[in-house]
Amino acid sequence: MTHLHVPATPGRDRIVSISGAPYDGYPAPHMFESLARIGATHVEPAYIVGYTEPFDESSFTDERGAEYARWLADAGIGCFAMSSHIDLGRPDALAVFAGRMRFAARIGAKVINTNATARANEARFFQNIEPLARLAEQLDLVIGLENPGDGSDNLLNTAADAQALLARIGHPRVGLNYDAGNTLSHRPAVSPADDALAAMPLCLHTHVKDVQRRPEGYFFTALGEGEIGCDRILRAIAATPLSLSIEIPMRLHRGPDAQPSRAAWRVPVADIEARLTAALDYVGHHLAAARQAA
Repeated sequence: MTHLHVPATPGRDRIVSISGAPYDGYPAPHMFESLARIGATHVEPAYIVGYTEPFDESSFTDERGAEYARWLADAGIGCFAMSSHIDLGRPDALAVFAGRMRFAARIGAKVINTNATARANEARFFQNIEPLARLAEQLDLVIGLENPGDGSDNLLNTAADAQALLARIGHPRVGLNYDAGNTLSHRPAVSPADDALAAMPLCLHTHVKDVQRRPEGYFFTALGEGEIGCDRILRAIAATPLSLSIEIPMRLHRGPDAQPSRAAWRVPVADIEARLTAALDYVGHHLAAARQAA
């Protein structure tokens, strides 16, 4: 399969977004102002249960979407991708994810990322994904299925699951949003960078984050300071049309059981900005080095 290229903004090539995850606890306008200060151009809003402050479906109304779009415009920040992870095989997934897709389109996103489903919910997942793919056509979105990090049994555990899964779905609006930073905690015996490279031909978007494995669990680090192999992944991305998001959930770590645990207090903005500025530099350096070497 060739790359599912999601067109970037006219006149631009690869988009590098910043996940909203490190800004957990801050209002969206404050996050956008901070991103503008560090020279970021795009945000990937993060609506992920367990990763961020609690939210419900009232966050995705038309009124909220219009407000969010206005905040983005005021700050001069774009939105190319949005994370809104649910199990697409759960009983209410069709209605819930359709509402989130409409919100994503309202704020300008072209990609909406989510998990696939627990293997036990496989039948309902395949019932739901067909109408969701048709809705993606109507909204000019693509759905990026992301490998989880919690150690459960999913339809998409590693790259080895992806080709058959996408072939069975059989729709060009559904592809992968591979996250090698999830692989380490989800399947610790699998090489994250090797798996990312195996998945890349099936990706329509990708996440880049780094992780250290410690006795206390899995900790998200500055890019290049963990064991994911982000340099290898970025060099491979450089040879593709893929856009990417830097995802560094600084308030979060995973325990030895791979379950997420949030700190009681939000991270100071100065610390977030320092970490993200370094991450943007790291990504830019490795993408440029790979282009020069090609």
